[in-house]
Amino acid sequence: MNNKTFKSIIIVLSMLVAFSSCNYNKKKSESVYTEKQKPNVILILADDLGYSDLSCYGGEISTPNIDALANSGIRFSQFYNAARCCPTRASLLTGLYPHQAGIGGMVNSGKKVAEGPYQGYLSKNSVTIAEVLKDAGYYTVMSGKWHVGEERPNWPTDRGFENFYGLVSGAANYFDITRTKKAGQIRHFAIDSTEYLPPKDDFYMTDAFTENAITFLNKAEAKKQPFFMYLAYTAPHWPLHALQEDINLFRGKFLTGWDELREDRYERMINLGLISSNWPMSDRNEGVDAWDELTDKQKDQMDLLMSIYAAQIHRMDQGIGEIMKQLKNLGELDNTIVMFLSDNGGSGEYDILGSDFWGNFWDGSALPGSGDSYHTYGSSWANLSNTPFRYFKKDTYEGGIATPFIVSWPNQIKQAGSISHLPGHINDVMATICEITGAKYPQEYNGNSILPMQGKSFAPIIRGQEMDNSEPIFWEHNGNRAVRHGDWKLVSKKGAEWELYNINEDRNELNNVITSNKKIANKLAEEFDAWSKEVGVNVERVIIDDSIKSKSSI
Repeated sequence: MNNKTFKSIIIVLSMLVAFSSCNYNKKKSESVYTEKQKPNVILILADDLGYSDLSCYGGEISTPNIDALANSGIRFSQFYNAARCCPTRASLLTGLYPHQAGIGGMVNSGKKVAEGPYQGYLSKNSVTIAEVLKDAGYYTVMSGKWHVGEERPNWPTDRGFENFYGLVSGAANYFDITRTKKAGQIRHFAIDSTEYLPPKDDFYMTDAFTENAITFLNKAEAKKQPFFMYLAYTAPHWPLHALQEDINLFRGKFLTGWDELREDRYERMINLGLISSNWPMSDRNEGVDAWDELTDKQKDQMDLLMSIYAAQIHRMDQGIGEIMKQLKNLGELDNTIVMFLSDNGGSGEYDILGSDFWGNFWDGSALPGSGDSYHTYGSSWANLSNTPFRYFKKDTYEGGIATPFIVSWPNQIKQAGSISHLPGHINDVMATICEITGAKYPQEYNGNSILPMQGKSFAPIIRGQEMDNSEPIFWEHNGNRAVRHGDWKLVSKKGAEWELYNINEDRNELNNVITSNKKIANKLAEEFDAWSKEVGVNVERVIIDDSIKSKSSI
């Protein structure tokens, strides 16, 4: 055999090896994994966290562990939730719009409600991420706040989670859930499918959720299965409850006031590349006083409120650090995709300077921040949390629906520390998880037909590729409504006329251009009408503006 022939054989063999390798890589990219190759998934949801509260989103509250996820992953600057806790959780878990999942409003607590868009628990025509991944061979666990079904059989273990530890209901006393009843609320807590009463001594809800999440990680390791963990903190939702040692870390740091702090956040956000310097920051929301108009006593009191709020975020961040450390100890860090987001914007409930539900926050009869008090931080500080946007939780303006969204996946994210400005929505999470795990989204489940996923996978962004996401995104909650299509957003409060904004030029929604762009407004209004009919939004049709073809008013 001469050298030329030998070289030819070598070239052919090399091509065959390369072709075989390409086929293997193609199969792997199509998520044809062995059980060991399947990536683990951790989905972390904060409660009432504003768009700019994290330090990696411009906030002054140090969040080093969440920042580490951002530095090793991707931050999304234009990701959206559904404006409030229950609808967001329903949409996030199912990949549908809230109304399709049965929770266009809030949960139903024991009332007889007909099945439909506002039934108050997850629809039988939806599947959860846990149900989909469990069928794909995953160990599925949840630690934290459920809030998408108060009664059995609508608890986490009824909807695909093998193990559950947490709050079935909504916000509660962080130190003693039985005391939530004093605020006029009954709260269910459970382990798996059994009602459970957490101990009153040495119990702090945020820590309990973290500790049980770590317990579930250890169980997953013993099972030798890929796992899906949904970790839904109640922090930093009111009541303002935090450990005193954490409150002390922040006391006095907010005495410069919300006006100066908003400006500081705005500048940092521009420098980080999250927002455009072409978007002037919104003014203080209606009713919020200038910081300098407060008395020294009021300033001290408001500093205390924000210090407790910051302490709640700090404790959550520390817990996330513990979870990531345990993932590393188990050797699962590189094979785990972690997603972090918030369920809505900062909460303006229930007063400008915060509400003292029990009337004992300032009178000396309760230690502020302890389980003996029950307070909110008010729309003044929420205005800071939602910098640079207008309005709050429940609203469909950017302040109510914009969420920090971080995706971390070591060795898989092609551009670690990058920012994606592509618009996205929480119903995209189901589609993305299905693609990266190879799990099949069903057309039928438990004998019920399942609605098609509404979201679009953002896996291409994770792989460092371009993707198109030009589909419209819709919102309706408590009569507040919006549609975003490309750069245009049509939005209104309940009963009010539509407003139109060019989000690319004016994301802070300061310049309503509906008068000069009626053709665009008509198109978006018609899209909203068609969507609202499809998903079952409760719409009363009245004339609100003769120049706009759509007569939808909620």
